[in-house]
Amino acid sequence: MRVVRSSVYRRYTSSLNDLQSNLNKSMNKVSTGAAYETAADNPLAYYQGKKMDHLYQDAKSKSSILGDIKNRLYQQEQGARDIQKTLSNSKTSMQYVLDSSHNSSKTSVQTKRDALLQDVQSMVSNLNSQYQDFYVYGGNDITTAPFSLSGDGKTLTYTHKYSDGTTKTVNMTMAYDKNTNTYSYDLGPNPDDALNNLVTAMREQGRVDIGYGDISNRQSLLDTYTGGLNMLTGLTSDSLNAMSDADAKKAVKAALETTPVALLSRSVMACDNYISDTTTVDQFTDTMGSVLKDAANTEHTISTVYSDLGNKYSLVETTKTRLDTLSDNLTEEYKDILGADPYEAITEMYSYQYSYSAALKMGSNLMQSSLFDFIK
Repeated sequence: MRVVRSSVYRRYTSSLNDLQSNLNKSMNKVSTGAAYETAADNPLAYYQGKKMDHLYQDAKSKSSILGDIKNRLYQQEQGARDIQKTLSNSKTSMQYVLDSSHNSSKTSVQTKRDALLQDVQSMVSNLNSQYQDFYVYGGNDITTAPFSLSGDGKTLTYTHKYSDGTTKTVNMTMAYDKNTNTYSYDLGPNPDDALNNLVTAMREQGRVDIGYGDISNRQSLLDTYTGGLNMLTGLTSDSLNAMSDADAKKAVKAALETTPVALLSRSVMACDNYISDTTTVDQFTDTMGSVLKDAANTEHTISTVYSDLGNKYSLVETTKTRLDTLSDNLTEEYKDILGADPYEAITEMYSYQYSYSAALKMGSNLMQSSLFDFIK
C-alpha cells in the first residue's frame, strides 16, 4: 500500500476538468452545428460568420414583416375589388329605374332604392375590413373603425386618430339643392376645418424598410398604408403631398362627390325624393342619368387603385421570395464557413465522453487508497 499525495490529486482534478470542458464543447458543437465558439478559435471565420448572422437576422425579420404586409395588402385589394363589383351591380338597379315603364311605379322604385341602400352599406362594411386586430383602410390609424353610415344612407362619418393623439370625426351628409336639382356632400358648419382634417389624414404614409428601396431615400420605400379615403377618391398620398393646401382641399372636395359611396347615397336620396314627390319624374331620371355617367368614371378610378394595390402585393411577394432565398443561401454559406461536420462532431463527442467516463472510474479507484488502508 502507498499514500496518494495531494499533487497527484491536483493533476487528476486538472485533467478531469479539461476533459469535461472538451466534452461540453463537443456537445455544444453537435447541438448548435457551429464549429467555433469564440473568435480565438478561428478569428477570420468567426467574424465572417457574425457578419452573415446579422444579414440572416435582417432578412428573416423583414420576411416576417412582409407576411403581415402581404395579408393587409390582400385585404385592401379584395376590398377595392368588392367595392368595384358592388358599384357595377348597382348600375343595373339605376338603369332599371331610368326606364319609364319601371319608374312609373313607386313600388318598383322603392324596391331598387332598398337594394341600392344595401349596396352602399356593403361598401362601408368593406371599408371597415380588418386583418388580425387592425383596420386595413385606417391608414396610419389602425385601431379605429374609419367609416360608419347612417341608416338612411345619407351621412357618411369618417373617424381618424391623428399623430398628435387627437381623434376627429367628419360627417359628410348628402344634401339636395332644389334650385339646381343637384346632390352634394354637406361637411357641416365648418367645411374648411373638415377638409383640413380629411386632407391631413389622406396625406399620411406608412413607408416601411422591407428590403425594397433605399432606407436613406424615404421616397424609394414602399408605402404600405392606403387609407379608405385615398382608395375611394383615387387621390394618393404622394399626389396630395405635392399639392398646396388649397389645391389639396379643392381636389378632395371634388373627388368626394364621385366616390362609390357618394354615388349610391345620391341615388338612394334621389329615390326617396321621388317617392315622396319632392322631385318630378324628369328630375329623378336626370339625377339617375348623371349618377350613371359618373359611375363609369368612378369604376375606372377604383380599378386603377385595385391595380396599384395588386402591383404592391406582387412587389411585396417578390421581395419576400428574394429575402427567403437570401436566408437559405446565407444558411448554406454559414455552414460552409462556421459549420461543424456532423459526423466528425459526434465522433469527437463520444470520444470525449468515453475519456471522461474512464477518468471518473480511475478517480474512483484512486480515491480508495488512503491512510486508513496503509494502517491496515
